[in-house]
Amino acid sequence: MGERMGLVPERISAGVNLDFRVTKTAYPAPDWAVSLILRGPAAIDVPAVAADRQHHFKVSAPVTSEWAPGVYWWVLRATRGDDVVQIDEGQLTVELDLAVAAAGFDGRSHAERVLRAIEAVIEGRASLDQQSYQINNRSLARTPIPDLLLLRDRYRAELRREKMAAQGKGLLGRQVKVRFC
Repeated sequence: MGERMGLVPERISAGVNLDFRVTKTAYPAPDWAVSLILRGPAAIDVPAVAADRQHHFKVSAPVTSEWAPGVYWWVLRATRGDDVVQIDEGQLTVELDLAVAAAGFDGRSHAERVLRAIEAVIEGRASLDQQSYQINNRSLARTPIPDLLLLRDRYRAELRREKMAAQGKGLLGRQVKVRFC
């Protein structure tokens, strides 16, 4: 695959314009036609338009508003006559168009929702001193506080990783820049 592009976005918001250009010297426009093929919750194909020697991907907001949110796998394919070459691949997320989200929408990640639920259980358990009890033939056993604290720490770490990744930072908090030649 050689020369790394890195120009396909990692996130696309449904309901807003998508506009980016790809330059691939081995597959210049207009000699080669390039398409972005997305597969996930829906099948989406986006052909590029030749712009000098670049491939210009432009999709209007009304079109992206129809895209189903979720994780998609993508490939960039270059075509010239009968020649078809896959020139890059990756994964991206199409985010929900917030303009059409219903009232009560919760945009928190799984890790954030679970962490808040664990913390609520810990807070509610602060005044309870029984770990288990039985009434008639029914019994209830609560998760021990030390186990809840371990779960809380695990989800705090996961949420911290998510936030650092969203900021383009590595595990040590520094921004990680990579260049592929």
